[in-house]
Amino acid sequence: MWRLLAATVGFLTQQASAHGGAANYTVGDIWYPGYDPYAGSWQDTDPTIPQRKWITNEPIFETTNHSLACNFPGTPARASIPFPAGSNISAMYNTWVHTVGPMIAWMTHCTNDDCATFDPVASNADWFKIGEKGLLEGDILTGSWFQKEFSRWDGSPSVWTERVPESLRPGAYLIRHEIVSLHSEHRPQFYPECLQVRVTGQGNAFPGKEYMAKIPGVWSMDQPEINMNPYDPETGSKTEYKIPGPPVWTG
Repeated sequence: MWRLLAATVGFLTQQASAHGGAANYTVGDIWYPGYDPYAGSWQDTDPTIPQRKWITNEPIFETTNHSLACNFPGTPARASIPFPAGSNISAMYNTWVHTVGPMIAWMTHCTNDDCATFDPVASNADWFKIGEKGLLEGDILTGSWFQKEFSRWDGSPSVWTERVPESLRPGAYLIRHEIVSLHSEHRPQFYPECLQVRVTGQGNAFPGKEYMAKIPGVWSMDQPEINMNPYDPETGSKTEYKIPGPPVWTG
């Protein structure tokens, strides 16, 4: 009963905030819980939660912050999702309200095929994109971003779906969902969360170096796409936005 109460309080806390993060996931028809940053430390040893620990839905502001990898503290989960290559992964967010900026899904392979002991920062991990969504139409300030379409103002959850390439070789991986919100003048906001998965299938492909990036490292305040003011007329009226980083690997 106390766990239900703690989860309810956590949900109401997130409802009152302007920020958020991935609350749970689905693969096929199977639902998996996320780590609720407001529900308590009992989740640290829960064998059913495959999402890495994060303790606040506040954004990360620094492009060099080590917490960009998997949020803070980003410690390993006790579970990993069995994940057939070629499947879709859907992340569900509660009350997402920001509307400007890209959304990127990343993966990295866990060293020694063991996500339970894997630290992507200490391991200097290489990350590759499996999907990204940005400006769909119109201009930067008033146009339709996927992040804007993804937002739900009626209280229903926001759902973001990407596909893991069918040709990806089996093994232990992290899937990292990241929302970059650019609605504040020259103050980008980063919202990452990591999910542990064990990819299965007959694939034997793996992305080359041209698809790889370091996190932190991929973003910089020297990038005009990251360090921007959408309310500046010259910037806000642009109808093209290139998401920084390597291209998406599709297999």
